[in-house]
This record gives sequence, structure tokens and C-alpha cells, in this order.
Amino acid sequence: MPGASITVVSMSLLNALQSALGTAHVLTGADAETYVQDWRRRYRGAALAVIRPGSTDEVAQAVRLCAQHGTPVVPQGGNTGLCGGATPDDTGLAVVLSTARLNQIRAIDTDNDTITVEAGCILQAVQQAATDAGRLFPLSLAAEGSCTIGGNLATNAGGTQVLRYGNARELALGLEVVTAEGEVWNGLRGLRKDNTGYDLRDLYIGSEGTLGIITAATLKLYPCPVASCTALLALDSIDAAVELLSRARLGFGAALTGFELMAGDCLQTVVSLFPQQRLPFEGASTQSPWFALLELSDSESEIHARERFESVLGEAIEAGLVTDAAIASSVAQSRALWHLRESIPLAEAEQGKGVKHDVSIPISSIAEFVHKTNALLQARFPKVRNVVFGHLGDGNLHYNVARAPGQTEADLLVLQQDIYDIVHRSVIDHNGSISAEHGIGQLKRDELPHYKSDLELGLMKRIKRALDPQGLMNPGKVLQA
Repeated sequence: MPGASITVVSMSLLNALQSALGTAHVLTGADAETYVQDWRRRYRGAALAVIRPGSTDEVAQAVRLCAQHGTPVVPQGGNTGLCGGATPDDTGLAVVLSTARLNQIRAIDTDNDTITVEAGCILQAVQQAATDAGRLFPLSLAAEGSCTIGGNLATNAGGTQVLRYGNARELALGLEVVTAEGEVWNGLRGLRKDNTGYDLRDLYIGSEGTLGIITAATLKLYPCPVASCTALLALDSIDAAVELLSRARLGFGAALTGFELMAGDCLQTVVSLFPQQRLPFEGASTQSPWFALLELSDSESEIHARERFESVLGEAIEAGLVTDAAIASSVAQSRALWHLRESIPLAEAEQGKGVKHDVSIPISSIAEFVHKTNALLQARFPKVRNVVFGHLGDGNLHYNVARAPGQTEADLLVLQQDIYDIVHRSVIDHNGSISAEHGIGQLKRDELPHYKSDLELGLMKRIKRALDPQGLMNPGKVLQA
């Protein structure tokens, strides 16, 4: 019987994995439950087992065993992804490979300004190791206390400082990868120039575990800034925000490290749901339709940073772009301003499920995109709420849609595909991308063919077949089966 042969194969693989990794690191049944559901509780699957290898060699052994048994492998880091990319399907045939035990800082080279870390290192731990060495690792995002470097690279994570330092891709100089056949490619060269053929590193970064498993990376470090300035600004329009960004770039140059945009509704919801937080304004400014959060990092001095900051903001106020400004006078105040921004997703979650979009638009087209898309949605679905915030400095908006008054979560989710269609078509009309920093996973897998050309998809499938000929690496993610 087919079922009997599957059971025999499965037991053979489980026994082999236990022998290679140790019984304690091959989890089944209830012990595997937390690994088969994404943190947003949108996807729930099943797994033959969850394995926790403790070294690159053990990852390679496990992948070879799975390949020999024809068993799919789903790599998983901190399980903080937003697109279901690390959740297995519900067949129970796949093995989830957790990188949690690959958590060593292997080396720090301050002369070369690099740090080599294993894939399971928590992002915050890498930031701290860099700080302890007198350096900065600039990748920063809301989940940094639980997300892992391997996951950051596999999704090409962005965050709040992409404007100055780039995505995860720009911060990685080299990788160590276990291939789909269980071979180990050691590309951990801390070189900023290496023009010796195809860039394998860039193939694996952003591939969401569908081509191989990143087990370690050599990452760029930077000098720590001498001083920083942070301000929350009240604005009358999104058009003013775009013009303000242009002025800030001219005035600050590369020192501009953050420029976040938030619709007024977003912050007003935060302070209403979390009373311990407050907007640093009085009167009408608290009801502004838009806010921007700016951060400047200076390599000279605190005085120089402050003077430069106040000069540029003063000119923006005189030009009528900014209606009110609150400049942080301490680290604690700066953190409080950033906490307002970072609490927006938490406030969204408190209000129930919405339809979320992570889109990228050319900065020059963002205001038009928001105006037109808001109008399209209101015309089709009156009174739905547009929850708009994101990293204006790099053109990345989290353009989310929440339910209208009196509408239930179920009512809104029935409309989800229609909302996706309206928003994504508008994104493409404005020469944008339907995924800026969250990846594709399974959430946007079936959307992708509508927005990529047949040639692009064909080339991606050829790469997949070449590097994963059995189709066992994270199947059903990014590309349709």
C-alpha cells in the first residue's frame, strides 16, 4: 500500500536524522507544534519532524538525508516572517529545519569592518556584538529581538535604515550555504570587490530558502555615529512629506539615516490604544493628517548635528512644509518617538485582521499613488480605513486596509482578493513592486504571476531547477508548484 511505503520511508528518515543530530534535536508531535504555525496565525501546517542541527556539517548531513529520502525541507529562523515563507504545508511530509542552534558569532574584524555570524543569531545579538566592538551593524527592524540573520538574508529584509545603509543584501559580503544536495559552499570572504563570475551570494539572498540554506554570513560593519538627532514632524499632506524628504536629502546627505511616514490615523490609534504613549504635540497638531519621523546620524559632534538638524527643519517650517516639530532632547525621548512608529503594527493587531500590503513605489510617485489608490478603494468599498505608514526614504509603504465601521473581520476578508487586485494594479501602474521587504512566501505566491512577465518567471524557474533539481527546498514558496 502507498501509505505503508510512506510510513517505512518516514521512519527510516527519522531514525537516520536522530542518529545524525541526536534524538533531542528531532522533534515530533506536540514538541513540533510551535514550529508549524506562523506568528500571525495566518498559516498552519504539519511536519514529519522539526530538526535543530547545531553546526553547518549537521545541516549538510540532514539535507543529504532528506534528499536521499525525497523529503522536502522547510528552513526556519525566528519564525517572524509575514508571508508564511517558513511554514510547512499541511501534508505532514516535510521536515522543518530550524537554525536556532546555529547562533555563534564566529569572528569580528574591526580592521576590515566585518562580522561573521551564524544564521541562527538573533539580529539584536549581532547589533550588540558590533556595539561591543565599537562598531555599528545598521540593520534594524521591529522584530530584531527575535528574528535571525539567516531569515533576514533569506527575505532580503529592509527596516528603518535602508535609506542610508541599504537592505540586508547590501550589508552581506559573503555567505556559507548548504545546497539542495547537502554540499557546503563556503563563500565567507569579507571582500568588497570580487569580480570572478556569477554572484552566487545574490542568488541565495532573497530566495526565501527555496534554493539552499544560508548557514552563516560575513556582514559589513560601520563606525558608530558620534551623535544623532530625531524629530517627529506634523504635516498637512503626503505631498509635503515627499518634498520634505527631498530637502532633507539635500541638507543632510548621507547623514540622513531614517525618514518614516505615518498617516495621522495610525499614530492617533496608537495613543488611544496604548495610553502610556503620547504624541509630543498640543492642540490641533495632534490631529495632523500626516507625520514624518526623521533621524540624522552625525560623525562630527552633538553640537554640529543639532545645528544642522535645526537649520534644515527651520527652513522646512518657513516653507510651510512642516506645521509642528518635536525634536528629541535625549536618548529616551528619541526612543519614545521611535516607539510610536514601531507600535503601529501592534495597534493594527489590536483592532483585528486587515488586508496588508508591503509595496515599493518610486518616491516621486508615492503621493499620487496614495491619492489615487485611496480614491479607488473608497469608491469600491466605502468607509474602509486606509492604514498607511512606512519607510518613505526608500519608497516602501505598508499600505494596509482595515475594516469599515460596523464591518466584521470576516466581512473584510471576503473582499481581500478584490482589495489586493485594486492595490496591486495601482502599484504596477506606478512602476512599483508588490513586495518591498517582506518577501513572497505563500501569501503572494499566486499573485506573482500576474505582476511578473513570463520571461522573468521562466528565468526564476530555470534557476530553481538548476539549484534544486528535486524541488525539495521550501516547495510552494515564491514560485507555484
